[in-house]
Amino acid sequence: MKVLVIGGGGREHAVVHTLRKSAKVDHIWCAPGNGGIAAEAECVDIAATDIESMVAFARQARPDLVVVTPDDPLALGMVDALEQAGLRAFGPRANAAVIEGSKSFAKALMRKYHIPTADYAVFENSAEAIAYIREKGAPIVVKADGLALGKGVTVAMTEEQAVEAVRDAIDGGAFGGAGARVVIEEYLTGPEVSVLAFVDGKHLKAMPAAQDHKRALDNDEGPNTGGMGAFSPSRFYTEETAKICMDTIFAPTVAAMAAEGRPFKGVLYFGLMLTPKGPQVIEYNARFGDPETQAVLSRLESDLFDIFNAVIDGRLDETDIRWADNAACCVCIASGGYPKAYEKGKEITGLADVTGSFVFHAGTVQKNGKMLTSGGRVLGVTATAPTLDEAIAAAYADVKKIHFDQMHYRTDIGVKKG
Repeated sequence: MKVLVIGGGGREHAVVHTLRKSAKVDHIWCAPGNGGIAAEAECVDIAATDIESMVAFARQARPDLVVVTPDDPLALGMVDALEQAGLRAFGPRANAAVIEGSKSFAKALMRKYHIPTADYAVFENSAEAIAYIREKGAPIVVKADGLALGKGVTVAMTEEQAVEAVRDAIDGGAFGGAGARVVIEEYLTGPEVSVLAFVDGKHLKAMPAAQDHKRALDNDEGPNTGGMGAFSPSRFYTEETAKICMDTIFAPTVAAMAAEGRPFKGVLYFGLMLTPKGPQVIEYNARFGDPETQAVLSRLESDLFDIFNAVIDGRLDETDIRWADNAACCVCIASGGYPKAYEKGKEITGLADVTGSFVFHAGTVQKNGKMLTSGGRVLGVTATAPTLDEAIAAAYADVKKIHFDQMHYRTDIGVKKG
């Protein structure tokens, strides 16, 4: 079977790497791919958001399955366009991907269907938003309504930080159209947990829980990024918590989307806060999370190709999905300055010396026999081991073998206690 994976980051490398383990898959394309993915798939130079060109390529190549992984093409209707062209596509249609593409839609859905989440209000006028902040006080959370590469969230510990975030988003255009509307939320406390789930429109099967690290610096300091590392399983996600989440959040969300005429098929990501009042939803993503995917898929024992097809065909309830009884840790290596200004084109050395981990490439390109940096997040060094502490140690042992100018990574991935 032939598969086309759309995207070019660490998440896509993890999907490609896992699909290669299937005895049923004999060829993989990845568009656009990256320097590391090129060792495992045939990279095609088409932007992930170029729907017309992607569909044209797929019509010609005739893959048996197309996997749409990034948020932007999902929100733009890539799956809809592929299906209209007669191709099998994994991922939600645009009317379901809106659960990530619009935070105000997601919050309204949760309010309507009584799914636990923080109290909130939505604004398009900065003066009204600032008045709300003054009324509620800090700490408070300000979110750009649309897709902002994981960077559109400000956890403001003071009113002035919240006011600045509103002005940057609405008046300053910091996130383009994605920030023209903002969602202002109640500040919640407790450990954060990420749970990804396969969903076929009616049925849901949760993957092992994970935790990611959004802040750029150790001790959860610095600006929000797309993610500086992740580990699985979570130290806080017990069997009892999992049952509560299934009964109050996971199943009700799938049922709510179906009831709204937006059946969700693909991977639904639940960003959760385990508050003193119980689990609450911080955010939904309409696809594999990054870098959680690198950690979680490293623990998958079942055939990912079979799972994708079961989701498309609505057979998820008949599909046995097995996970290893182990732990995984992914440490992201980033360009210095990320998520703000950073330089590209730095030569990466030491990759051949990595032995105990797998290195997923996120922002790399191969030129003249050299591997160079080409993005903010560059690599995801991912190790599995019988215990989480062993996985963390193995990942960091290999991180230290890799070098490039201005390389940056957190030293506390996996050790956070909250």
